Amino acid sequence: MNSDIIIIGGGASGLMAAYGAARTLSDAGVLPSVTVLEKMPRPGRKIIITGKGRCNFTNVKDWNAFSAHIRTNPNFVKPSFYNFTPQDSLDFFEGLGMKTVVERGDRAFPGSYHASDVVDSLVLACNGAGAKIETGAEVSDISADGFGITLADGRQYSCRKLIIATGGLSYPGTGSTGDGYRFAQAAGHKVTQLFPSLTALVPKGYKIQPEDAPRTGGHIDRSTPLAPLGERLCGVRLKNVGVELLVQETPAQSEFGDIDFTDGGIEGPVGFQLSRKAVKSLVNGSRVALVLDLKAGVPLEEISARVKELWQEVDKDPRSARLHEKEKCRILLGKLMPWDLIPGFTFMHPGIMTLERRSRTDTKLWVNLPTIAKALKAWRFDIEGYVGYERAVVTAGGVSLDEVVPKTLESRIRPGLYFCGEVLDTDSDTGGYNLQTAFSTGLLAGQNAAKALLKEV
Repeated sequence: MNSDIIIIGGGASGLMAAYGAARTLSDAGVLPSVTVLEKMPRPGRKIIITGKGRCNFTNVKDWNAFSAHIRTNPNFVKPSFYNFTPQDSLDFFEGLGMKTVVERGDRAFPGSYHASDVVDSLVLACNGAGAKIETGAEVSDISADGFGITLADGRQYSCRKLIIATGGLSYPGTGSTGDGYRFAQAAGHKVTQLFPSLTALVPKGYKIQPEDAPRTGGHIDRSTPLAPLGERLCGVRLKNVGVELLVQETPAQSEFGDIDFTDGGIEGPVGFQLSRKAVKSLVNGSRVALVLDLKAGVPLEEISARVKELWQEVDKDPRSARLHEKEKCRILLGKLMPWDLIPGFTFMHPGIMTLERRSRTDTKLWVNLPTIAKALKAWRFDIEGYVGYERAVVTAGGVSLDEVVPKTLESRIRPGLYFCGEVLDTDSDTGGYNLQTAFSTGLLAGQNAAKALLKEV
């Protein structure tokens, strides 16, 4: 089976590449011969689970603000971005009948908050432009001479221009199993170090880890049972906290915002922002820690005075007369943090209570107010590992950008071969940035593959 342009992968970038290629050909008066080969039973499987099914499909910031959230090689993405901006994304989907809404942080969602609407719109656009989507079409091999393609079921395809849009390794259940890296390497391309990003960081003691548990670069499967610390913290959400990442005890990154303690570990917007550098450091054998500041912006001296003041209020309250020191300490902590955080906080800071033995029969329990104040400003979590590709949002690393032309996304090594989306060595923060990059690079790759084809006609 022959097709002028074949796209391997029917995800965000692949579907947009198919639309861009088919639309460019049809606008030039040429009958489109564009085919998407998608291994899964339906396209866009990873889009469906994006944003817990709500699909934050873009972020409407301008380039200067947007590029600050691209963690690797933002200049490479710039031509794609300006060719198809976040506003273009809004116009594109709204033009297909999908209402959109922009929320806090410039994040755009489908008006229905159903990710399936994004997939349906992309499929509608591809079909309308004349592109063909083949599902259940797993590519097993690409010939070294020309673009002969063999599917796992033995079917054969050939094309004149080939676009690899296979995604990364994240959420393998959606079909992202790293095929594109293998295809790129077979074509002579270098693939940079791969590791999960936007994933949960697992503190020491958070999960039950058998002594003989195999370790691969710090990966701890999300299904690993919670330890007592994890049970105390899981489900807690913290807002407006400062978090500092330490690598080999040296400050490496600081963020301010919200974090979540989940069945995986430390997640949430700030946890994800720090995870890229943290995971890369763990993979490379470095020690990693996170230090939480629950009272960011307030100096320790002021917090210490406030803790002392609140303790005096609790201690002098007539209702406290019959309470033990431990109970009064809990009341104090309830004035300083969310109630559901207290079990985890006290579990990790046993030093906030000191038992003084005065004699064989006389003991006194003291509440260490300075220790509480210091812990509020510097709650340390040594990071034991991270959740891997099974639940990581994106894959960091990928096809080396030195070997791809940013203005066309064509291979510098093999003419007629193009790359787009997560398979490339560029990744961003959570918040719509990765999907917008997928759309932008996909459209540019598709358009340029079609333009190159038209020049040969």
